[in-house]
Amino acid sequence: MQKAQISSQPSSQLSSQVKSPWLWVPSLYFGQAIPYVVVMMLSVIMYKANGISNTDIALYTSWLYLPWVIKPLWSPFVDMFRTKRWWIVGLQLVIGAALGLVALTTHLPSFFQVSLAVLWLMAFSSATHDIAADGFYMLGLRQQQQAAFVGVRSTFYRLGMLAGQGGLVYLAGQLTERTGDVHFAWAVVFCVLAAMFLTLCVYHYFVLPRPADDKPVHSGDNASAGPLREFFATFGAFFRQRDIWLILGFILTFRLGESQLLKLAAPFLMDPVAKGGLGMTTSQVGVAYSTVGVLALTLGGLLGGYVISRVGLKRCLWLMVLSVHIPDLVFVYLASAQPQNFYLISASLAIEQFGYGFGFTAMMMYMIMVADGVHKTAHYAICTGLMALGMMLPGMVSGRIQEYLGYQNFFIYVCLMTIPAFIMAALVKIDPEFGKK
Repeated sequence: MQKAQISSQPSSQLSSQVKSPWLWVPSLYFGQAIPYVVVMMLSVIMYKANGISNTDIALYTSWLYLPWVIKPLWSPFVDMFRTKRWWIVGLQLVIGAALGLVALTTHLPSFFQVSLAVLWLMAFSSATHDIAADGFYMLGLRQQQQAAFVGVRSTFYRLGMLAGQGGLVYLAGQLTERTGDVHFAWAVVFCVLAAMFLTLCVYHYFVLPRPADDKPVHSGDNASAGPLREFFATFGAFFRQRDIWLILGFILTFRLGESQLLKLAAPFLMDPVAKGGLGMTTSQVGVAYSTVGVLALTLGGLLGGYVISRVGLKRCLWLMVLSVHIPDLVFVYLASAQPQNFYLISASLAIEQFGYGFGFTAMMMYMIMVADGVHKTAHYAICTGLMALGMMLPGMVSGRIQEYLGYQNFFIYVCLMTIPAFIMAALVKIDPEFGKK
C-alpha cells in the first residue's frame, strides 16, 4: 500500500523529496543571509568603526543594494540557462572568494573605495544566488511545505545574520580593543566569513537534491523564438497580473520606514551621547543588536511562519503589518531617554526585532503567492527586486536626513514613513486559503 501511494506522486515531488528538506533548507538560507548581512549591516558597522560619516555610510552602502534592485533584469536568464542547483553551488564559490578579497583590502590606503568595489561585485553574485535559491525552494517543496518551512527558512536566515553580524561584530570589537588595530580586526572577521561560506559551498554540492523540474524553463511558443523574446515574455507575464498596481504598491511601501531605520540603527548605537547616540562599543553592539536582537528576530520569524500555516496569510495580515511597524517606537524612546543600562537597551532592541521578524513573514508569503506560476523563479526575483528598490532609494538619503533632524526627530520621521504600508495593507487582495497547511 505504501509503495502504491508513493508511486502515485508526481515525479517532481518524488525527486525533490529524496533528501529531507531539513538537510538543505536551513543551510541554504543560512548561507543566503551571510553576503546580504555583510553588505547591508556588517559594512555599516565596519565603516563606522573606521570613522566614516553617517551621510557617506548611508549613501554608499545603499548603493550596494543596487544588484538586488536590478536582479529581475537577469532573473529570466537564471530560469533559462542551466539548473538552479548549478547556479547555487557556483555562486557560493564566487562569494566565498569575494569575502576573502575584502579581508585583503583592510590595510590599503584607499580601503573605503576598494572595499566598496569588492563588496559591490559580491553583492551582484549574492543577488544572483538569491534568484536561484528562492527558485530552488519553490521547486523542491510543495506549496504546503513552502508555508510550513517559511518559518524555518526565515529562522535560519536570521541565524545566518547572527553568525555574520553578531558573534563576528563582537569578535571585531574584542580584537580592536586588544590589538588597537581596527584594520587587522576586520581582516580576521572577513577571513572567518570566507571560510564559513566556502564550507557551505562544499556541503551544498553534496546535499542539495535534484528536483525533476529543476531545468531550463521556456514558455511554450516563445521557446523557439530565442532568449530575448523569452526574456520579455517573462516580464510581460508578471506585469500583466491582475491588480498589479496594488501588488507594486504593497511591495514598495512595506519596508519604507525600516529601510531608513536600518541604515542608522548601528550608527545611533555607536555614536557618543553628546551626538544623540547611546555611546556603545563595537562589542556591545555585537551583543545587544546583532545577537540578542537577531535571536528575537528569529523567534518572531518562527512564530510568523507557524501562524500563517495555521490560519492563512489573509487572516493575519493586519496583525503582521502592525507587528513590523509599531515597535519602531522603541527607537524613539531610546533616542529620547538615551539610557545607559545595557540590559534595558538590549531588551528594547529585542522587542523591536521580534515584532519585525514576526511580521516580515507576511511579505515573504505574499511574494511567493504573487510569483506562483510557470516563471516562479524569475517572478519571485522581480518581487524581491522591487522590495529592494523600496529599501535602496530611501536608505540613500537617510543619513543626510538624520544629520539634519538629529536622532530623536529622525526616528519620529521613520514612524511616519510607515503610514503608506498600512494604507496598502487595507487595499491589497489575498486568497483566504493561501498559506494554510
